[in-house]
Formats: sequence, structure tokens, C-alpha cells
Amino acid sequence: MRISAKAEYACAAMMHLAAHYGDPGPVRVKTIAETQGIDDRFLVQILLLLKTAGLVASVRGAAGGYNLVRPPDKITLAEIINAIDDSTFAPPAALAKVTRTPVVTVLLDIWRQVMAEQQKLLHGLTLAELLQRTQEDALVYQI
Repeated sequence: MRISAKAEYACAAMMHLAAHYGDPGPVRVKTIAETQGIDDRFLVQILLLLKTAGLVASVRGAAGGYNLVRPPDKITLAEIINAIDDSTFAPPAALAKVTRTPVVTVLLDIWRQVMAEQQKLLHGLTLAELLQRTQEDALVYQI
């Protein structure tokens, strides 16, 4: 599984929104873009995909922006990445072009198992847990 730059930016944006979950107002796109180092026009495209996936809600107007739809402990990394990147299994390009021999079949089965384990790991990681990890890392640097 390859995670695109777009999916990485989506994860960073969602982490930012998770850090501001419960704030009285929505988080502005410009604030997320500047804080996370993401081009604001590209971020808007990402946020629209996340909105379509039901992970964020938008608020219009001068004080508008985005909020998480659910609490950070109810949103997994898998949901974010799968909203951006196609998570369906596609055989490696080299194997897609060869005859289905027993060796190719075994290799394709292994790649499917690897993908399933990756999805399992990503489904077990919530935004809340990732935020906790960033706080632990910050404490290590302060010592």
C-alpha cells in the first residue's frame, strides 16, 4: 500500500481538526494550511473529499471553516486514508502482466495478506491516540 501525499496531508489536516475538537467555532482552512504547510487550494480539495466521506462538516461564511463530525477517538487513520486513496487491492504492475502461475498466485495472496494487515493496523489507530502520541513526543523534547 502506498500512501499518497494527498492522504498524508489529509491525516495532518484531520490531526489539526482533532486538536481543536470541541472549540466553539470551526477551524479555518487558512489556519490549517498555514500550520500544516499545505497549499490552501489543495487543502480545500482534500477537505471536500473528507466531507464526502462523512468525516468533516463545513460551516459557510466569514467565520466558517471545518469541524470533525465525530470525536477524535471515533475516527480511524484507515477512514482518512481510504477516503483519499483507493484502498482496493490492485496487483503489482509486474504481476498483472504475467500468466497466473502457481508462483504468481502465491505472491498475490501474500500481497493481499499484507494489505489486510495494514488495514487492520490503520483501523486500530484513532485520531485521539495519534494526538496522545504527539503530546508524548513533545514531552520528550522538553526534557
